[in-house]
Amino acid sequence: MMDAEERELFAKSLQQATAGTSGPALDAALDDLGWSDALAADPRAAVSLLFGAQGTSASTSSALDRVLLDALGPDLPPDAGVVFPPAGRWDPPGTLAGQSVAVEGLATHRLGERDRAVVVAPSGDGFVAALVDPGDLALRPVEGIDPRLGIVAVAGQAVPAAATAPAAWVEALAAGQRALAHELVGASRAMLGLARDHAVERIQFGRPIAAFQAVRHRLAEALVAVEAADAALAAGWDDPAPLTAALAKALAGRGAKTVARHAQQVLAGIGFTTEHDLHIYVRRVLVLDQLLGDAGSLTRRLGEDLLAERHLPSILPL
Repeated sequence: MMDAEERELFAKSLQQATAGTSGPALDAALDDLGWSDALAADPRAAVSLLFGAQGTSASTSSALDRVLLDALGPDLPPDAGVVFPPAGRWDPPGTLAGQSVAVEGLATHRLGERDRAVVVAPSGDGFVAALVDPGDLALRPVEGIDPRLGIVAVAGQAVPAAATAPAAWVEALAAGQRALAHELVGASRAMLGLARDHAVERIQFGRPIAAFQAVRHRLAEALVAVEAADAALAAGWDDPAPLTAALAKALAGRGAKTVARHAQQVLAGIGFTTEHDLHIYVRRVLVLDQLLGDAGSLTRRLGEDLLAERHLPSILPL
């Protein structure tokens, strides 16, 4: 694990990389920084620092593929692309049928650049990862709300599977949800910073609007939402169970939308324009919330599980 000095140096390097590059260029910068090695040596530091920095800078990379591959199992090629579930869902995106697989999901820009794609599918009481040729998949760029994220829609029927291997989907899903929660928290902090700076600088009636109680309340509520999500994330690392990961992702998604709403109100008219950076983060959190389960669906699933089991989990170390 990294000591405090190494962590600080690594954090500064990642902040510099994410602030200046995005997409394939950021992937190359992460390779130069040895981020994959850091992921193997200290997953908590590698994931929290990178995805938090991506959220703050609104940059994008294919690091989520690497996080999922690392958790799915040791028999998968580390350079493959991974197919995620469709928007709002967390079930595996594939369905096995003999030696072929049907696919419906999403992926990063990485998928079209790789020789192999990993599609997870249910199999008996567990899951398997099928290796397929990306050329056999239909890839369509998702423009929508945030085209800068580089997400592509993936589809395919009766796609030949070159090989299959056992896959730890539950663990991989939890790892991906923690990573996305860090990115959502980073974006939330960036939006809160934009609103705070505007409140300090904007003068009305002879004083900064930050002096007005209504503005202060909105900023305070936004800060509470960010810190609550961050605390849930810390608990998700201290107790790395599927429940805590889903809870952290749900709180981060809900908190990000709360921050976006309050930041928009504080920024007022300027926040509605593309001249201001707020729209970049609002677009980003709306999409990130949908990946590997959105806040509403995850909350509903957690509630249904509690009702079915009739048992409350142990108190999280918040």
